[in-house]
Amino acid sequence: MTVIKINRLAVPEGREAELEKRFAARRHSVDQAPGFEGFELLRPVAGEDRYYVITRWADDESFRAWAAQRAPRDPSTTVSRAEGMLEFEVVALD
Repeated sequence: MTVIKINRLAVPEGREAELEKRFAARRHSVDQAPGFEGFELLRPVAGEDRYYVITRWADDESFRAWAAQRAPRDPSTTVSRAEGMLEFEVVALD
């Protein structure tokens, strides 16, 4: 069953372009992960000041396996702060 993971990112004012540039530079870095189906980066325009990263996975196990093997990030080079994750399953409406 396809699952959706949505990460909320707080981005300090003035760092938005850098965040988008970094996502663009590594946009295909997860493409080969087993079970990965795609992602989108959402820029806030009204009613929200956080960015959202939406990823689609074939199943929760695929996401967890990918997350477990990710290298830790150097906090001194980050341009955003994670503010939690929303998790969903896609409902088959047949």
